[in-house]
Parts: sequence; C-alpha cells; structure tokens
Amino acid sequence: MTQRIHNFSAGPSALPLPVLEQAQRELVDFQGTGMSLMESSHRWPVYDKVHNQAIEDISALLSLPEDYQVLFMGGGARAQFALVPMNLLAEGCAAYMTTGRWAEGAYKEACKLGAADEIYNSGDSNHDHVPQPGQCSVPADAAFLHYTSNNTIYGTQFQHTPQAGDVPLVCDMSSDILSRPIDASRFALIYAGAQKNMGPSGVTCVIIRKDLLAHCPDSIPETFNYRNMAAKNSLLNTPPVFPIYMVGLVAAHLRALGGLEAVAAVNQSKAALIYQVIDNSGGFFRGHARKDSRSLMNVTFRLPSAELEAAFVLESEAAGMKGLKGHRSVGGLRASIYNSVPLQSVQALVALMEDFQARKG
Repeated sequence: MTQRIHNFSAGPSALPLPVLEQAQRELVDFQGTGMSLMESSHRWPVYDKVHNQAIEDISALLSLPEDYQVLFMGGGARAQFALVPMNLLAEGCAAYMTTGRWAEGAYKEACKLGAADEIYNSGDSNHDHVPQPGQCSVPADAAFLHYTSNNTIYGTQFQHTPQAGDVPLVCDMSSDILSRPIDASRFALIYAGAQKNMGPSGVTCVIIRKDLLAHCPDSIPETFNYRNMAAKNSLLNTPPVFPIYMVGLVAAHLRALGGLEAVAAVNQSKAALIYQVIDNSGGFFRGHARKDSRSLMNVTFRLPSAELEAAFVLESEAAGMKGLKGHRSVGGLRASIYNSVPLQSVQALVALMEDFQARKG
C-alpha cells in the first residue's frame, strides 16, 4: 500500500481514504457497466442514480427542508460571488460582512453588478475575528445579507449564524460545509466549492430555498440562472460527472460515520489539540485569530521569527506533513484540519510542535 502523508493543505484537501479506494475500484469498470463513469453520458440512467443519490445524501446530512433544492454548478465559489447578485440583486441593496479575502472578493463582485453595502469589515485588525452576535445591524430592506462562515487564510470562523430577520441570508460555506450541523432553514442560499470537505475540485454545491427561484431574472445567461439550473436538476449543461460522483461518495461516507454530529465532535477534538499547544507555549506559538473567532477548520499561527517558521516547515515536510506553510498573502503557518484529516495526523503535528519548541524555544 502507498504510504499516505499527513495532508494539511487548505484545498484541494484530504479526501477520506475509503472513498478514494472505492473510486479506485470503480474507476475503469463502474459497477459492472464495462466503462468508467467519466466516459458516461450525463443522460445515462446509471449516472442519473449517482446524481440523485448525491443530492439525497447531502440533503439528509444537512436535514434540508422540502422547500430547498441542491444544485451542482461550475466555476467554484468565486463564480458564485457574481452569480449570487446576478440572481438575487435585481433591485435594492445587498448587505455584506467582510471578514477575509474571499469575503472581500464577494463584496467587490456585488458592487460591479448592483448596489451593495459593507456593514462590517474586520480588515483594521488584519481579519483576526468575526463579528459576535448582535454586533452588526442589518438593514431591514436589504436584498440579502452575505457572509463567509469560515475564513481559510486568517483562520477565523463564525460560531453562530448571524441574525438577519426577514432579510434572506446567503452564506459562502466553502470551507466548513458538512463539518458540523446547521439549521438550514435559517438560510436562503448556501454555496460551497467542494474541494475542502465535500470532494475534489471541479464542482460547486448551491443550496437554495425554492421561493427565491422565481426572482431570478430572465436577462442573465441561462447556465448562470439558478431557476434554469433547478428546472433541469443541474443537467441543463453537461455537469462535472466525476466530481459529483466523488461528492456523493463523501456524503454517503459521512452518513455512515454517524452524520454531522459525530463529524463535529471529531473536528472539535482535533482543533482543541492544536490550540492547546498554542495556548500553553508561553507565546512561542502565537495564534492569529482571537479566541472567540477561532476556526475549527484552519488553525493559523506564527513563530517568533520567519527563520523559525521556515525551519518548522522543512521539519514538517521531512516528517511526512504537507501544506503547513501559511497563505502567501499573510505568511506564518496554517494547519487545515478538514473532516478527512485524521486524528493521527493532528497528533503527529502536535508532537512536532512540542518537540520543536523544546529544541528551539
């Protein structure tokens, strides 16, 4: 068997080994059909079953109410920065919370396409926190409120769902979807690139409350229109068949593990191990995020010098760890510990951190 590394990459990120092994078994001859699923038509009844099973498993994991629909689209979450206002901002002004680079990108795209108001920006503190409950005032007449639930670069995460009143709530949940239970009924629209917790890159999941579909204007291109995509069950154009298949395998795997409650418990324990080392290091390891805003998906931290950070990265790679260097825009270190990063990998990282401090601190 190939030796597996400890994969702390921010995305594309680790996938469950049982899922990869099943995909390997089915790659050339999918379920006895004599062909790969990648060679199949998206109109093929065998693929139709794969497609709809993926939707069913995602819906079950998130306990989606009947009035929600799951869509599969292309272009990544970045495309949704534009598609959300194209579909939902025909009139009025949208409200945006800016808590990191990707939230900034979403706000900038909205400004190109309509009226948008930035009601919160954490940039003055280098995005080291997210607003706490009750800290933001959402205009009652806003077209929608948009926020990013987890900020991969800065290692911050909303531990609550913002109160939006009657304003439709829109969330970029790319890096923490399926990592914990949510009350889906609080959201009008959720979108997520698959390549963190759901599957490989190449497909974006959009979850939309069906009443919003009637408001999508006819003036936008049909493959960008949520209503058109929903009417065809995401089969208006040829979908990314293999990534959707992989998303379905991951969703079924998470259900078999016990659902999102079980997944969340493991994620909390993994993050706690690393944060404990940071907090007990006497300042040798310095977390970027404020404690009330810490991410359970991306742990960002610094060492006393850039030289020590570079040395730590080199030692981590020699120990079979990948992806611990921080994002190029902020530097430092980052451990992305998504669902599929096993506890054993986190334990190996913690052991290295403690040993490194003992030798270099």
